[in-house]
Amino acid sequence: MRQRTMSNRSYDPFARGRFPVGVRTVEALDTARNRRFPCEIWYPAATQRAGEDRDASALPGRYPLIAFSHISSGNRRQSAFLCTHLSSHGYVVAAMDHSETIVPELRRNEGESAEQRAARIQGWIANRVPDIRLLLDRVLDVAWWDSQAMPDPDRVGIAGHSFGGWTALATPEVDGRIRAVVALAPAGSSNPPPGIIPATLTFTWGRDVPALYLAAEDDTALPLVGMYELYERTAATKRMIVLRKADHAHFFDKFEPRTGQCPPEEAHLFTRSLTLCHFDASLRADERAQRFLDRDVDAALAARGVDAFSKGNP
Repeated sequence: MRQRTMSNRSYDPFARGRFPVGVRTVEALDTARNRRFPCEIWYPAATQRAGEDRDASALPGRYPLIAFSHISSGNRRQSAFLCTHLSSHGYVVAAMDHSETIVPELRRNEGESAEQRAARIQGWIANRVPDIRLLLDRVLDVAWWDSQAMPDPDRVGIAGHSFGGWTALATPEVDGRIRAVVALAPAGSSNPPPGIIPATLTFTWGRDVPALYLAAEDDTALPLVGMYELYERTAATKRMIVLRKADHAHFFDKFEPRTGQCPPEEAHLFTRSLTLCHFDASLRADERAQRFLDRDVDAALAARGVDAFSKGNP
């Protein structure tokens, strides 16, 4: 059962948390599909070093668990800035290289026919949610994740970017462990642009899974109109906040903004603070986080130099 947080301490989702961060690379074996998935896990550590400390000793405790899903053909560390921030605030965060990254027959091939490409893309779609469910199974298995930083099976969230955002929105349809979702510029609209994976969503979650959409105003890959459609179809508690002068790549660790676009520091501050706030409110029932979101969040972002607007308040 979630414990409601009502501390009078000031709430600052922008700042790094009080926990040092350890990171460990492990391997998840899927015997049913005969696959080995490289996984990265960020966790609260006992060490006092700054940044990430590889294989640092874990800080004993039970923490909420967040799964992170990368873009198509991406990798598990594409948004380490976000995973590290969450872990510094007391979350165990797990990410994996998805099937299309590790399975040779699912990788892009030069000279393939349209039929071969369509079959390969369907393979991507079919494997995404099973990948995440395997990751959750393994991290929640105390025999596999042999650590004193124990993930709490009753406080599980998921975040993802692009095709990973679709994955984050699709997983609650079949996995009741998911209690909160953050979708970063997600795929899945009913009318995807040319070249975008034609993955669909039903939103038949069967329960209220609070969802936060973080979108880019000038997204050239997945335009804002598609974000609005997904938002409207979400039959749950929901919120959308849009980063101005941002494109699809603004949710990566490293990218080169074009002239006039918002800088990486602004994009990272936007993404990590709001993602943390949503999970704090949804998984920890932290009233300070909920008040932060319910009040004028656009003004709070502006005070930190972040130009953004909430849906319905452009």
